[in-house]
Amino acid sequence: MSGLPCYRWRLAPDGLATRRQLRALGLRPGGQDVVAEVHHPGRRKATLVAYLYRVDRAKPVRPMTPARAAALVAAMQVRRTCPTCRTDAGYCIPRSLGMCVTCHDTPAPSC
Repeated sequence: MSGLPCYRWRLAPDGLATRRQLRALGLRPGGQDVVAEVHHPGRRKATLVAYLYRVDRAKPVRPMTPARAAALVAAMQVRRTCPTCRTDAGYCIPRSLGMCVTCHDTPAPSC
Protein backbone atom coordinates (compact mmCIF):
# COMPACT_ATOMS: atom_id res chain seq x y z
CA MET A 1 0.00 0.00 0.00
CA SER A 2 1.14 3.49 -0.74
CA GLY A 3 -0.55 5.27 2.18
CA LEU A 4 -2.74 7.34 -0.16
CA PRO A 5 -6.54 7.21 -0.11
CA CYS A 6 -7.78 4.57 -2.55
CA TYR A 7 -11.06 4.70 -4.44
CA ARG A 8 -12.76 2.17 -6.64
CA TRP A 9 -13.12 2.82 -10.36
CA ARG A 10 -15.56 5.69 -11.09
CA LEU A 11 -16.10 6.40 -7.38
CA ALA A 12 -13.53 9.13 -6.80
CA PRO A 13 -14.92 12.31 -5.20
CA ASP A 14 -15.46 15.51 -7.15
CA GLY A 15 -12.48 17.83 -7.30
CA LEU A 16 -9.97 15.06 -8.11
CA ALA A 17 -8.85 14.14 -11.62
CA THR A 18 -6.28 12.04 -13.46
CA ARG A 19 -3.65 13.58 -15.73
CA ARG A 20 -5.77 12.84 -18.80
CA GLN A 21 -8.84 14.39 -17.23
CA LEU A 22 -6.83 17.48 -16.29
CA ARG A 23 -5.50 17.72 -19.84
CA ALA A 24 -9.03 17.52 -21.23
CA LEU A 25 -9.85 20.53 -19.03
CA GLY A 26 -6.80 22.41 -20.33
CA LEU A 27 -4.90 21.92 -17.06
CA ARG A 28 -1.75 20.19 -15.79
CA PRO A 29 -0.77 18.98 -12.30
CA GLY A 30 1.71 21.84 -11.96
CA GLY A 31 4.11 20.18 -9.54
CA GLN A 32 1.55 19.11 -6.96
CA ASP A 33 1.83 15.73 -5.28
CA VAL A 34 -0.53 12.84 -5.93
CA VAL A 35 -3.41 13.00 -3.43
CA ALA A 36 -5.22 9.71 -4.10
CA GLU A 37 -5.41 6.59 -6.26
CA VAL A 38 -8.16 4.95 -8.27
CA HIS A 39 -8.02 1.16 -8.60
CA HIS A 40 -9.58 -0.68 -11.51
CA PRO A 41 -9.73 -4.46 -11.21
CA GLY A 42 -8.10 -5.95 -14.28
CA ARG A 43 -9.63 -8.97 -15.95
CA ARG A 44 -6.46 -10.54 -17.25
CA LYS A 45 -3.83 -8.43 -15.56
CA ALA A 46 -3.20 -7.10 -12.11
CA THR A 47 -5.21 -4.20 -10.75
CA LEU A 48 -4.71 -0.99 -12.73
CA VAL A 49 -3.91 2.18 -10.78
CA ALA A 50 -4.50 5.80 -11.79
CA TYR A 51 -3.19 8.68 -9.72
CA LEU A 52 -5.44 11.60 -8.83
CA TYR A 53 -4.60 15.29 -8.48
CA ARG A 54 -6.60 18.19 -7.06
CA VAL A 55 -8.30 20.20 -9.78
CA ASP A 56 -8.27 23.43 -7.74
CA ARG A 57 -4.45 23.31 -7.49
CA ALA A 58 -3.90 22.48 -11.17
CA LYS A 59 -2.31 25.07 -13.43
CA PRO A 60 -3.17 25.91 -17.03
CA VAL A 61 -1.33 24.08 -19.80
CA ARG A 62 1.63 26.02 -21.10
CA PRO A 63 0.95 27.53 -24.52
CA MET A 64 2.68 26.17 -27.59
CA THR A 65 5.49 28.50 -28.60
CA PRO A 66 6.96 28.68 -32.12
CA ALA A 67 10.18 27.06 -30.87
CA ARG A 68 8.31 24.16 -29.26
CA ALA A 69 6.22 23.69 -32.41
CA ALA A 70 9.37 23.60 -34.56
CA ALA A 71 10.99 21.06 -32.20
CA LEU A 72 7.89 18.87 -32.39
CA VAL A 73 7.88 18.98 -36.20
CA ALA A 74 11.58 18.04 -36.28
CA ALA A 75 11.09 15.15 -33.85
CA MET A 76 8.17 13.77 -35.85
CA GLN A 77 10.20 14.03 -39.08
CA VAL A 78 12.92 11.88 -37.51
CA ARG A 79 10.33 9.28 -36.45
CA ARG A 80 8.95 9.14 -40.01
CA THR A 81 12.29 8.80 -41.82
CA CYS A 82 13.44 5.24 -42.51
CA PRO A 83 17.09 4.71 -41.49
CA THR A 84 17.58 2.16 -44.29
CA CYS A 85 16.24 3.93 -47.38
CA ARG A 86 16.34 7.49 -45.94
CA THR A 87 12.86 8.38 -47.24
CA ASP A 88 9.81 9.78 -45.46
CA ALA A 89 7.58 6.75 -44.93
CA GLY A 90 4.46 8.85 -44.37
CA TYR A 91 3.91 7.25 -40.95
CA CYS A 92 5.91 6.73 -37.77
CA ILE A 93 8.40 3.90 -38.22
CA PRO A 94 7.51 0.95 -35.95
CA ARG A 95 10.15 0.57 -33.26
CA SER A 96 9.71 -3.19 -33.43
CA LEU A 97 10.90 -3.20 -37.06
CA GLY A 98 13.44 -0.38 -36.94
CA MET A 99 12.74 0.45 -40.60
CA CYS A 100 9.79 1.12 -42.87
CA VAL A 101 7.51 -1.78 -43.75
CA THR A 102 8.67 -1.74 -47.39
CA CYS A 103 12.33 -2.15 -46.42
CA HIS A 104 11.41 -4.81 -43.89
CA ASP A 105 9.36 -6.83 -46.38
CA THR A 106 11.90 -6.54 -49.22
CA PRO A 107 14.33 -9.45 -49.17
CA ALA A 108 18.01 -8.60 -48.89
CA PRO A 109 19.95 -9.05 -52.16
CA SER A 110 22.03 -12.24 -52.14
CA CYS A 111 25.51 -11.79 -53.57
